[in-house]
Amino acid sequence: MKLKHILILASFVLVGWFIYDSFSLPSVDDLEGDFKEVAFYRNENNTGPIVRVYAVTVADTLWQQMQQYGEFMPHTKYGNTKVYFFLEGSPVPDKVFAGDQNFEAQFQEFAVARYEKESMGQESFVQYPFR
Repeated sequence: MKLKHILILASFVLVGWFIYDSFSLPSVDDLEGDFKEVAFYRNENNTGPIVRVYAVTVADTLWQQMQQYGEFMPHTKYGNTKVYFFLEGSPVPDKVFAGDQNFEAQFQEFAVARYEKESMGQESFVQYPFR
């Protein structure tokens, strides 16, 4: 077998491995808990800090799964990403927004957890954030 054929075969194997590896990365769909995004906010400012806020329902209080879900959410350097978790079947806000209070106060008692990734990558996960 010529060196040329060996290099071509090795190239195909590497490309196939890269494609397989990129499609087999873990994602939100691999987590337990039946997560469903109910509301989402992203500011329109593309030149400054980007703020993202999510309201998500979950089937059960799987704390570690919730934290992993938050870690999977997109984040921009110097930006802020917040994910609020609500139990399935409880009242959930259908609209979220930026600021200190990210949804109407009537829904605060139903939030079971909050994941936040702040500027420079500091992460926090709080169970029952409004109690």
